[in-house]
Amino acid sequence: MKLKNKLLAIGIALSTGIANAEPVKPVDSTKKSDGSVTLDTLIVRAQSANNPHQPFESFLKPSQIIRDRTATSDTAQMFNHTAGVSFSGGGGISSRPIINGMADDRIRIQIDGMNLISACGNHMNPPLSYVAPSSVLSAQIMAGITPVSMGGDSIAGTIRVQSADPQYAEDGKKYLVTGQGSAFYRSNSNAWGGNISTTLANKNVSLTYTGSTVEAGNYKAGGNFTTRNKANANDVVSSSAYKSQNQSLSLALRNDNHEAIIKVGLQNIPYQGYPNVRMDLAGDDSWFANVSTKSKFDWGRLEARAYHEDVQHYMNFEGDKSGNMPMNTQSYNQGLAVKGIIDLTEQHQLTVGSEYQRYRLDDWWNPVGNKPMTMMNGPAPFWNISNGQRDRLDFFAEVESNWNSKWLTQFGVRGGLVEMNAGNVMDYGVVTPEAKLVNNQDKQRTDAIVDVTALARYTPTETQQYELGFARKTRAPSLYERYAWSRGAVMGMGAMAMTMPMSMLMNNWYGDGNGYVGNNNLNPETAYTVSGTANFHDAEQENWDVKITPFYTYVKDYIDAGYCMPANGVTCNNTAAGNTTTHGGGGFRLLQLGNYNAQLVGVNASGSKMLLATDNYGSLSTRGILSYVRGQNLTSNDNLYQQMPLNSTLDLDYKWGDWGATIETQLVAPKKTVQAIRLEPKTAGYALLNLRTHYDWKYLRVDAAIENVLDKNYALPLGGVYMGERNLPAGTPIPGYGRSFNVGLTVTY
Repeated sequence: MKLKNKLLAIGIALSTGIANAEPVKPVDSTKKSDGSVTLDTLIVRAQSANNPHQPFESFLKPSQIIRDRTATSDTAQMFNHTAGVSFSGGGGISSRPIINGMADDRIRIQIDGMNLISACGNHMNPPLSYVAPSSVLSAQIMAGITPVSMGGDSIAGTIRVQSADPQYAEDGKKYLVTGQGSAFYRSNSNAWGGNISTTLANKNVSLTYTGSTVEAGNYKAGGNFTTRNKANANDVVSSSAYKSQNQSLSLALRNDNHEAIIKVGLQNIPYQGYPNVRMDLAGDDSWFANVSTKSKFDWGRLEARAYHEDVQHYMNFEGDKSGNMPMNTQSYNQGLAVKGIIDLTEQHQLTVGSEYQRYRLDDWWNPVGNKPMTMMNGPAPFWNISNGQRDRLDFFAEVESNWNSKWLTQFGVRGGLVEMNAGNVMDYGVVTPEAKLVNNQDKQRTDAIVDVTALARYTPTETQQYELGFARKTRAPSLYERYAWSRGAVMGMGAMAMTMPMSMLMNNWYGDGNGYVGNNNLNPETAYTVSGTANFHDAEQENWDVKITPFYTYVKDYIDAGYCMPANGVTCNNTAAGNTTTHGGGGFRLLQLGNYNAQLVGVNASGSKMLLATDNYGSLSTRGILSYVRGQNLTSNDNLYQQMPLNSTLDLDYKWGDWGATIETQLVAPKKTVQAIRLEPKTAGYALLNLRTHYDWKYLRVDAAIENVLDKNYALPLGGVYMGERNLPAGTPIPGYGRSFNVGLTVTY
């Protein structure tokens, strides 16, 4: 509570200081010298292709961001045309990105500078689910060799998503009134929704409101994929419906070289089904306050931020899954950050800063009755995590040097501490022998985090560019990885006693149907990555380009799954290696987390070619990406989980004036390399055909598409195991979407 008051006080002080500063002529917010493109009242930033000293991170293309504002309701899917990025299946707005074979907590995800964390034992509210695609202005992604200034406590990479920058009245105008509205419909799942954004501003003050809504039913596969559905037809993916609403209000103040932004927002998700988890999201309410300042000085720039996020999360069985099992999560996420960018000379820039994050989590399951010796019954809740605490404090320094027209280097060091702890637990109001032993353990842990990143870029000519990088990255375990404690309830007495693993089956953020228990003695993961990039293109970078990026990562103390062994007086239901539990549908395993050594090796490639460019008949071009990754657990000699098979996307784009069209082909090889211990299912290869078109008028844009034109019935390689209805057995992978006719309309004013 004290820290919350401090955050509010800092925010008020920052905004007051900016408001009281002496006003002078403001900076022109619509200046185009940086390559920005204005559309839909937003400024979509693109990196200049001819700049040899552009930042190391990569940005999504503006055209892709604009298209996806109405084409998808899942913000993570906006990265689906980025080489090396795949997705772990989840709810309709909650898939999780995977970067070069590593996912979830291994990726640092920032939304408007806030470091967000999933507050759920099944990770139903991943960070990117808190922002609607319609609110995205820019999206950055950095894989593996991530500059230390872009965040720590992660080993896979960093994703940054920014909403719209403030807009101000131009010189000579007293005020500005502008905005946009969009609506969309997608036939598969009968998804519909829309968004609105409006801004009222003068030269120094800008007020913006944004709102969005989406609602969808269960989606259909391209054909029957199961014979066991009871609530729906066998081509319907049960428990895939969802509904979500987002609202935000932003106040920006500026004068001279200073700007402060105060933003608050709300999200309400009444329901979101999860076809690869036993539970569904039955309610998720969150709000945030985010205060940031940016200032320019003679020596450089100073940025500061304070934020607070409150999440109230509720799980139960929705319509397609019978039963009742209430599960609640409440979390508080607070952060402070300050960063200075110092111009040492014209060639050298120093970035220094510090970040602090305070995270609190309670996870409890209310009883459904008070019948002795009956599961989910008791006088009080089951405490999965009680008073979970995770505090992180980092300091970093980074030097970027433009030595000459050919060489650019960057070197950074980041160090910090992660402190974790948790309170006492109980099993539906009963301190069982297992709970007593867990409560007597010392749960407090302090992990040292040390990151080192070194990158170099060499541009020998106008037609080629090379990059080489090395990174040492460290990630401390999450609260669930350390403190999910129960191996199950012992039911019955004497020879009739058996362990019911319900509590383990309820902790599954992998989508594989297995049950999990954490490990209080986990070490942090330390990843060593080497990556290089060769980029070849024409001198103007308008006709053709080819980029190839091989990488290798070795991870010490990689957190992976092993067979659940007896501990704290409880013998797991499937102690013998290779056995499966008969509970929860049958055919699943009970696993515990441990430290292993692992490696990941792969290559990402992308390219484009202008095939035809005419003044009278438009232009025709092609572009494509190709990705491959192989991950191995070197300790157990097993494969790593959710490694995307060889895949590629090839687009043929036609542009004529304000009209554009795309023919897209997605090719995915069979997934034969799977993780044995998790019983990860193999999937067949497939090819998809998608057609898209759009037309732009001055104040109007129309998008239309046919996704999966041939209505292909295929399984998602990383979608997880189908559990869309109650007590389905293991083995059926989640299918992808069947054919869908989509349309979107955007109006600006």
